Amino acid sequence: MTDVTQILSRIESGDPLAAAQLLPLVYAELRKLATAKLANEKPGQTLQATALVHEAYLRLVGTRRPAESWDSRAHFFAAAAEAMRRILIDGARAKGRQKRQGARRRFDIDAVDLAVQASPDQLLAMDEALDKLEREDPTVFELVKLRYFAGLNIEQAAAALGISAATAYRHWNYARAWLHAELLGQDDS
Repeated sequence: MTDVTQILSRIESGDPLAAAQLLPLVYAELRKLATAKLANEKPGQTLQATALVHEAYLRLVGTRRPAESWDSRAHFFAAAAEAMRRILIDGARAKGRQKRQGARRRFDIDAVDLAVQASPDQLLAMDEALDKLEREDPTVFELVKLRYFAGLNIEQAAAALGISAATAYRHWNYARAWLHAELLGQDDS
């Protein structure tokens, strides 16, 4: 069992000091993921990598309910990716309400790195599509989440999900085609 997994286990059992020990172990990795996602943001971006990491960490550790548990380091980082996704989506919703009244524009999923270059409208459309994908195929959804929001490559995401790289590539190709069709359908309606 890794140090991170042991600390996660202690957090679950209610150890108040464990959360303080977890942050130094995972901070560098979380910061690296957030920095990569926000590196190409437009100048004047209000959300910085440090803030994204801190907000995600607080959502993960600060507000946990006893029923929640992480079985491994990979599970924790998958939860971190979901927290970062939710933070970016919440920000996009706020910007969409303020600037565009929620109007959507067409975009090409292959050309967009969602957490870095997507507009708030694109993030909202993608969030709706991802919610639908999660209901239809949770494994494919997890792969997409790890790729787009945690910045993992196919091999890293496959390892985190416990599937082969070949299966991950098949899932990735399916997800891209499915999301493309779903997003085009949203634009046409």
